[in-house]
Amino acid sequence: MTAPTAPFTPPEADDPLPIHGDAFSADPHATYDRLRARGPIAPVEISPGVYGYLAVGYRAAVYLLRNTPARFAKDPGQWEALKKGEVPADSPAALMMHPRDNALWKDGPDHARLRKAITTSMARVDTHALVSSVNAIADHLIDVFSTEGKADLVAQYAEPLAMLTVIYLFGSPPELGEQIVYAVTRLFDAGADAAQANADLEKACLELTRLKRERPRHDVTSHLIEAGLTDSEMAQTILLVFGAAAPPTASHIGHGLRRVLTDESFAGSVHDGVRPVSDALEELLWENPPIPNYSPLYALGEQSFEGVHLAPGYPILVSFAGANGDPGLKVPPAARAGNRGHLGFSAGVHACPAPDLARVIAETALERALDRLPGLDLAVPDSELRNRPGTFLAGLTALPVMFHPDTRTAIGR
Repeated sequence: MTAPTAPFTPPEADDPLPIHGDAFSADPHATYDRLRARGPIAPVEISPGVYGYLAVGYRAAVYLLRNTPARFAKDPGQWEALKKGEVPADSPAALMMHPRDNALWKDGPDHARLRKAITTSMARVDTHALVSSVNAIADHLIDVFSTEGKADLVAQYAEPLAMLTVIYLFGSPPELGEQIVYAVTRLFDAGADAAQANADLEKACLELTRLKRERPRHDVTSHLIEAGLTDSEMAQTILLVFGAAAPPTASHIGHGLRRVLTDESFAGSVHDGVRPVSDALEELLWENPPIPNYSPLYALGEQSFEGVHLAPGYPILVSFAGANGDPGLKVPPAARAGNRGHLGFSAGVHACPAPDLARVIAETALERALDRLPGLDLAVPDSELRNRPGTFLAGLTALPVMFHPDTRTAIGR
């Protein structure tokens, strides 16, 4: 028997909980718990004045993701408030959710064509060369602070390593690549300058497209061009892949380093070789997925899930963090190592197209830091570490550490 469906009321009139602001960022799981008490999918305020729903139950999240595009669409043209001009053009949420000419926001044949361009291009990446490049980038970054005995491993290691690695993959000139990563991170943060960040980002991605059309090389950008993408599709696809690769990977590396430094059982298993770094990082994707909330969907017609009425025209976001933490999901912590049932890379036809490359980058970066920084420890109490603000990207604002200074020169290593 189908569970009775509650009468529908729009999210803005149904006591929505905010998933933005300092209180949410300080303890997002408290909000997920409150939402889960209301149902597997509950009304939220995504950013000031922007309303929708958030799937916080694991079964609900998988249902939504696995039933796209059969029952749910990615096309933001389905968003009634956006069509009516009721969403401010400079709204941080709107800028993260408005229509773009790339695979993430397409359904059907257009999605298949644009996604194939990405997967084919990423499949041509030489993973052995990638590992060598990540190690070289890591060594270069560590050499800068290794003699100091202290560092901020977010600002001085995780963020620049992820940025430089993606620049390498895309064959971007360093300055242009830095502009793209800086702009996409600001867009993810959904702050007051999100509109300017979006403009800067689109301009830089188009510039990289035109540069590679003139001088193609063996890199992801040039391979995307070979797929026959238009300038608009190229710019928006570069934006998508840079955004999915650099800031989330930096956050994942930061989370991994924090865990090694704060959880003795975790640290011991990694340092002693009992558990590989890959298992440790996989476990973190259960607890701290770098992209905690995203993947807006729109119901194609009136629908319901476990008694929750889903009307067309409203964005339904998936909380990957909330779903992974669903108490109804019987996956104890001891069973999470190596378990890839999490939603850290999403699921369904819009899942991350290159999760193994992301894993290679994070694993290599974490292993290199542990090898190069003996005596590594937090320089402040764990309770003083802060999460970055925002709805769409989870990470630390800083990770101050101390270690035994390297008295050798970089050349002498």
